[in-house]
Amino acid sequence: MHLLIADDHTMFRDAMSQYLTRSNPQAKVATVKNLDEAVEYVAKSEDAPELVLLDLNMPGMNGLEGFKTFRTKFPKVSVALLSGVAEIDDVQNAMDLGAVGYFPKTLSGRTMLKAIELVLSGEKFIPVDHATNGLMPSYFIDQTQGRATAPLPLHTSAPKGGRPAVNLTPREEEVLERLVRGLSNKDIARELDLQEVTIKLHIRGICRKLGANNRTQAALKAYELGLVKKV
Repeated sequence: MHLLIADDHTMFRDAMSQYLTRSNPQAKVATVKNLDEAVEYVAKSEDAPELVLLDLNMPGMNGLEGFKTFRTKFPKVSVALLSGVAEIDDVQNAMDLGAVGYFPKTLSGRTMLKAIELVLSGEKFIPVDHATNGLMPSYFIDQTQGRATAPLPLHTSAPKGGRPAVNLTPREEEVLERLVRGLSNKDIARELDLQEVTIKLHIRGICRKLGANNRTQAALKAYELGLVKKV
């Protein structure tokens, strides 16, 4: 496991690094304190980190602009948002930009480790607030009561036959199939045994990949591209 933690808070950065290396002695955990150092580290690494955690508010980030810049420079490197003050819109926008997860600093060390392992296994990670059935902002206290994690699979689909390559994930394909059947987010979530917020994120991803403004347009484009059969 090769990780890069980019955060300007020395105590948090060092504590997280020490916890991860104690939990997994084979792990290689590098730390930097700003975006420029993160870019330099990845650029000079012979073996790129398997996961980079970028603090939303460290020097050089300028909000999600820095996140977007990093993704543009290193599109093949998995990167997640790390924050102590991120709002829900920040999280959703980061996921739209290709983030593989969102890690509030309020997560316990044990939960953080499990979340990292989940992402490294090829899935996405977001914490869910069951009180609102929405994303858990980073300033919420990490508690087991009323809190849970929601994995979002991250696997790309190869184009089939002569169809255009849309690169929907297997889960997005499942959501899309139910979306064109006219199911609500709640019904799709029930069928797939997922949270509604997870379904919303998948639909956002589907719309982005299909160039659609809403779920209706996504369904129509899916028909046009032959991604689904008419029902």
